[in-house]
Amino acid sequence: MAKAKYIKNSRGEYETKIWDGTYNADGSKHRKRLVSKKSSADLERQVNQLKSEVENGQYVQSTDITFLEYARSWLLTKKAAREMNTRKMYENIIETHLSFLEDVRLCDIRNSHFQLAINNALDKPRTCEQIEVTFKQIMKMAVADNYIGIGMYDKICADINLPKHIKKEKRPLTFEEKEAISKADFTNREKAFIYIIYSCGLRRGEALALSKFDFKSEGGKYSVSITKTLIFPKNTSEIKQMPKSDHGFRSVPIPDTTAAFLKEYISTLPGTYLFTCRDGSNMTHSAYVKMWASIVKKINYAAGGTDTFPVVSGLTAHIFRHNYCTNLCYQVPAISIKKIAQLMGDTEKMVLDVYNHIMEEKEDAAAVVNDVLAI
Repeated sequence: MAKAKYIKNSRGEYETKIWDGTYNADGSKHRKRLVSKKSSADLERQVNQLKSEVENGQYVQSTDITFLEYARSWLLTKKAAREMNTRKMYENIIETHLSFLEDVRLCDIRNSHFQLAINNALDKPRTCEQIEVTFKQIMKMAVADNYIGIGMYDKICADINLPKHIKKEKRPLTFEEKEAISKADFTNREKAFIYIIYSCGLRRGEALALSKFDFKSEGGKYSVSITKTLIFPKNTSEIKQMPKSDHGFRSVPIPDTTAAFLKEYISTLPGTYLFTCRDGSNMTHSAYVKMWASIVKKINYAAGGTDTFPVVSGLTAHIFRHNYCTNLCYQVPAISIKKIAQLMGDTEKMVLDVYNHIMEEKEDAAAVVNDVLAI
């Protein structure tokens, strides 16, 4: 005979306490006393019923806060420590794509509201993915705050139809772009920036934050330490005393030719930082845009293009970073994926996810099988 789940108390009753989905004034869970004079099975039925009611939102805190008010609160509470660009992305989703819910109470949000937010942006598949992530995270905090039951969350967020998103394929530098780099009529500042992102694969902000003290020579070899990044709050600029992530702290070797030019360039600098505005202040966003436009224009000219018929287009600083990683991946196994990830300031998973096709191109399964398994 199966053992009863609950035993009788001193009064001859079957008793237990179960969380009812609400909280006490001190933040602890409020537990409801359930009693049955009949049997342990009857008490278990009551327990299961209460748990079901809690999951379906029948025991939640009452609030008249609107979804949009709560979404803004979520952004301030949960995303304060995130990177500025990430916060801007979430803010844009809330203020642009979820603002139509400003008069809808949080407790009245339903699956149809979620799907409508997606439907309003069907022509932007990547935006739809961002809407989905943002919406679900907001609702998860609502569950944690006990404004929405976990069962209600499942109903709201289930079966959401998103448009198919085909990611744009990242590209390295073209042959024409590579050839043009050594021929372009750069200023020394432009040349220093291009040489650094080409030879070291740094992120834009990491390169713009470099000071002369980040470079060191040991055993005749030059390297650069990455410990900070330049960010652009609106059109101002700010040095953030850490890279994009914990993985971003690293030391990157510099090729000899690039090192020779950088040594000369750094020796001419009147101040500490490599890339500044004319008054010596940190480079603003508009100053960077102007510098980069000049760089692309000169590469285009060096490649044989004109303003009317450009040979080079769509060139970004991140393409140089992608080019750096692509070329290193072609050198596997002379260099390991782990080391490539360290030089990039990223995880091994990221390198494998993005660049695995390069490793597959290098593989010659038939030759390997023939060499090691031939009888």
